[in-house]
Amino acid sequence: MNRILLIDDHPIMRHGLAQLLRMEDGLEVCGEAGSARDGLTAIERLRPDLVILDLTLPDKHGIELLKDIQALHPGLRCLILSMHDESLYAERALRAGARGYIMKEAAADHLVTAVRKILSGGIYLSDGMSSRMIEQLSGARGRPGVTGIENLTDRELEVLSLIGAGSATKLIAERLGISARTVEAHRAHIKEKLGVTDGAALVRYAVQWVENQSG
Repeated sequence: MNRILLIDDHPIMRHGLAQLLRMEDGLEVCGEAGSARDGLTAIERLRPDLVILDLTLPDKHGIELLKDIQALHPGLRCLILSMHDESLYAERALRAGARGYIMKEAAADHLVTAVRKILSGGIYLSDGMSSRMIEQLSGARGRPGVTGIENLTDRELEVLSLIGAGSATKLIAERLGISARTVEAHRAHIKEKLGVTDGAALVRYAVQWVENQSG
């Protein structure tokens, strides 16, 4: 029996995923968590075979949680299940240690397939995302052609998200556990990479980007 841990801050989503997985032979939902902190505690206590986690958590971004999981439990299989666009986050998730990425809108049709593929040692991506990454590796799509947003580091993307959510520098620093000076450095790098000239323009860009992600 393969043991699966769910980490998502929406109880209704966790319930639906658990129901879907429990209908399958050989799969057992051994626990649930609604935050990164609770998720790490549950992993230590339950020792699951697979962790399914969202990117949007109340206390830490899912990419950072992935890095923590791989540092504390090397090789633990993780699947990202998120509403966020796979074209921006799937490759980042794989670099951070995930074994697959699936968008929530596709969960009903593809979650079980993704889980079984990862548990058997494979990597799961949608057909479209797989083709995109193969094109990048083959040189059909070179790095000079990527958009500004794709040039941001994981931390810079996290800072941009928090700016777009209305958080001031001090709050961003507290949320990420870094200094305000470091946040300002990230803001400067983001502006440079996005070709944004001032702070107000950066805020407008960030707000619009967050709204598009939510939509």
